[in-house]
Amino acid sequence: MIMRALLLCLSLLIALPAFAVQPDEILSDPALEARAREISKILRCPVCQGETIDDSNAPISRDLRLYLRERLVAGDTDQQAVTAITDRFGEFVLFEPPAKGLNWILWLAGPVMAVLALLIGWRFLRSRNATEATPEALSRAESERLKEIMRD
Repeated sequence: MIMRALLLCLSLLIALPAFAVQPDEILSDPALEARAREISKILRCPVCQGETIDDSNAPISRDLRLYLRERLVAGDTDQQAVTAITDRFGEFVLFEPPAKGLNWILWLAGPVMAVLALLIGWRFLRSRNATEATPEALSRAESERLKEIMRD
């Protein structure tokens, strides 16, 4: 019984994104609907931030889905529809904003931080090896004491 309940919960969690796009949002033209779904893959939910607008149940995502479909029905190309959405909602809704202007900071921050981390790690390891000096040789008294201990 517990296993069935667990499987039911798991299947509902897996199917959760399918509930995001409501039946009243789906276009009657399958070609336009397919285009809308493809464009939706590059648009981020402003509330959820890690989900596409098709996967999100947030009201703003519904608005974005409806606006996208309105633009496609009006005859916009895919690029025109994406441009209209970014003009209205900002570049934040794009999963991959274009590398221009201040966005260069976002595009370069990751590689710069990785190089800095490698340099800091290399310097740390190098300085650690430099401070580890070879141990000093035993004095005559210490070696005599060691020999005495080893005999026992």
